[in-house]
Amino acid sequence: MSTTQDHQYDHQHDHQGDAGHDLGSRSMAVSATLHCLTGCAVGEILGLTIGTAIGLSTGWTVLLAVSLAFFFGYLLSTLPLLRAGLGLGVALSVVLAADTLSIATMELVDNAVMALIPGAMDAGLVNTTFWLSMSIALLAAFAAAYPVNRRLLARGKGHALTHAFHATTVEVVGLRRFVPAPATSTLVAAIAAFMLGGFVVSLADELGGGDGGAHAGAAPTSVVGRSVEGR
Repeated sequence: MSTTQDHQYDHQHDHQGDAGHDLGSRSMAVSATLHCLTGCAVGEILGLTIGTAIGLSTGWTVLLAVSLAFFFGYLLSTLPLLRAGLGLGVALSVVLAADTLSIATMELVDNAVMALIPGAMDAGLVNTTFWLSMSIALLAAFAAAYPVNRRLLARGKGHALTHAFHATTVEVVGLRRFVPAPATSTLVAAIAAFMLGGFVVSLADELGGGDGGAHAGAAPTSVVGRSVEGR
């Protein structure tokens, strides 16, 4: 870490406590929870898709999905810090401290809900049950992680650690200009549209009830059903 980055980190860290009451607000907690949720959703869906496509077993597919949920959760928090000028090591240390508890809470609840919903474990990607169950699981994960994030924020922890850097205006120069840092609202909209699309495609396949379901849906359903039944 450079001297400038070190000074920036110390300066931001020293002023986190002064804004504790603001960081603990409902709007900030909602934003922090949605930010974590987007990474979890991307990782979960991508992991299930990859696992079933290459024929992984149930356990390995679930492990891949959870691992990718953590990866994308950390990634989406790290990119804005890199763009703000922090070194990779410093950014990762901040993000690990800020997001781990929130992501872990979401993954625990998400998988538990999927396991409890009848038929969710046997549903395939081309199946409305899968998309409805995933939506319910993600909403439950949000509800569980929200109070966790709000309490952490109020204590100057969790996303308060990254918010201090986001709130600072830093001139973006050099290669940092090319580091993507999509807004949380954009990510939420994209994921919602993707899940809605998956539901619509599944519904159309089921309503078709004939060759479409037999060909387009049969292979994914048989594989995904096997891979998610242990979630």
